[in-house]
Amino acid sequence: MQNQDQLNELKAIVQSLLDEALRQGASAAEAGLSQENGLSVTARMGDVETIEHHRDQGLGVTVYFDRRKGSASTTHLSPEAIKDTVAAACSIARYTNADDCAGLPDRELLATEFPDLQLNHPWPIDAEAAIALAIECEDVARGYDPEISNSEGASVNTHQGVHVLGNTLGFLHGTMSTRHSLSCSVLAERGGNMQRDYWYSVARNPSDLESAIHVGQKAAQRTLRRLGARGLSTRQCPVLYAAEVAAGLLGSFIGAISGGVLYRKSSFLLDSLGKQIFPEFIHIHEQPHLVGALGSAAYDSEGVATRPHDIVSQGVVRSYVLGTYSARKLGMKSTGNAGGVHNLTIDPGTQDFHGMLKLLDTGLLVTELMGQGVNMVTGDYSRGAAGFWVENGKIQYPVEEITIAGNLKNMFRNIVAVGNDVDLRGNVRTGSILIERMSVAGE
Repeated sequence: MQNQDQLNELKAIVQSLLDEALRQGASAAEAGLSQENGLSVTARMGDVETIEHHRDQGLGVTVYFDRRKGSASTTHLSPEAIKDTVAAACSIARYTNADDCAGLPDRELLATEFPDLQLNHPWPIDAEAAIALAIECEDVARGYDPEISNSEGASVNTHQGVHVLGNTLGFLHGTMSTRHSLSCSVLAERGGNMQRDYWYSVARNPSDLESAIHVGQKAAQRTLRRLGARGLSTRQCPVLYAAEVAAGLLGSFIGAISGGVLYRKSSFLLDSLGKQIFPEFIHIHEQPHLVGALGSAAYDSEGVATRPHDIVSQGVVRSYVLGTYSARKLGMKSTGNAGGVHNLTIDPGTQDFHGMLKLLDTGLLVTELMGQGVNMVTGDYSRGAAGFWVENGKIQYPVEEITIAGNLKNMFRNIVAVGNDVDLRGNVRTGSILIERMSVAGE
């Protein structure tokens, strides 16, 4: 009941702002109000390092005078602050140039159904309990093996937020959501060689978090296996992206079919709609209404209804990723993706991680990527990497200080398999991805 009272109070504030915008002469307006609070605790070497309580709020409004647009924001919610914020947005709009593609979303695309996605699971943990959990996690990692020599710490984070969105087309809705995490990072040393690695767990419901023991053990195991890392000679070979880094490949694909780069004609996948970009077995789709998932939402950041839909099926691009403005620039309709995708999913194959290693046979397993070497205009791809050299389907030794390179078009076309070792800790849900051949630059 308390949650509903808070939502109703914030919805009333947003509605008052919209009414004020119309009173000040705007032909249309939209507004968003958010309030967030949380706790972050970090422990290092068995002692408390940081404790942070945070509480934020913000109110933003965009007004339209026909096709002229102005925006303003405030952190204050008093009637005077609302009036002043609207006045600032209106003043800006009166001096901007008209843009035929500006304006509110199409009314018929706005969400009218709001399923309970179970996104709100508060964690009533206090600072003392959070400190104890972080110390337990780090202690497990530090005590796992004598070669664990140091620590970057363990952290516990809990976050709860409420967001209300409204516009003068009659859309007004609010959602409450939570996000909690537990992480640990340690260092190991052998023969003067030092390595670090980490592990983390994240969930909307604290009961879905991995235990402190499991997170600590996994952080230690991942760190120890990197000891003795060496370089590789320059070569071409198959590359297996571990699930935790494979999401970046799909992120690059989504970036290349997003409206902004398409209408600016700055994407290597320009005019790719209806064309085969991936092998026929690849199916990439959104699942925005998964109960409790990290990327679930009933509507996008403009209030447009989200829907499960295919982005790629049988390897063919079936849909771009569009918000209202970019859709109008392209002469299309919004796909409900203002603000991004929701639970982007690539269907897994039948192989688990060990099966994917067997498919790789001899080549590079990538577990970490560094740098931002992706050119969205050409598709050229070059990233610093670390991981493991694999022979006959078995990991031989860790490798570091290498660069992997290729062109994303070729990489997408040459995907051999997708594993069923799906990483669910983010908005992109994928297993490991095997690429037939890439360039590896080393010693």
